[in-house]
Amino acid sequence: QVQLVESGGGLAQAGGSLRLSCAASGRTFINYAMGWFRQAPGKEREFVAAINWSGGTTYYADSVKGRFTISRGNAKNTVYLQMNSLKPEDTAVYYCAADRRSRPGQSPAEYDYWGQGTQVTVSS
Repeated sequence: QVQLVESGGGLAQAGGSLRLSCAASGRTFINYAMGWFRQAPGKEREFVAAINWSGGTTYYADSVKGRFTISRGNAKNTVYLQMNSLKPEDTAVYYCAADRRSRPGQSPAEYDYWGQGTQVTVSS
């Protein structure tokens, strides 16, 4: 079992930045690939970014490429999402998730554990 707790969400202006953190506890964090997803009201949960177990390979949705950066600190059992140049359409609840495979997927169904989510609101 892996427990995930997100933090760092809040209100930002368009063009601003936020940094999300996801702290993991339970089974060995380093064994898991990690991902960030988001869900806006009335929409399906969508892939944002993912990182493999070592942090050497990252994946991004086209909508955030060049603006968001995913990273992980295995010594701290934490994964981060640095969000720059925020847009109102980035407004959503952001979730981190753990994938027990070495290479992360981009579908929510491929992930094994989820955090409770943190709200990000971007005003225009």
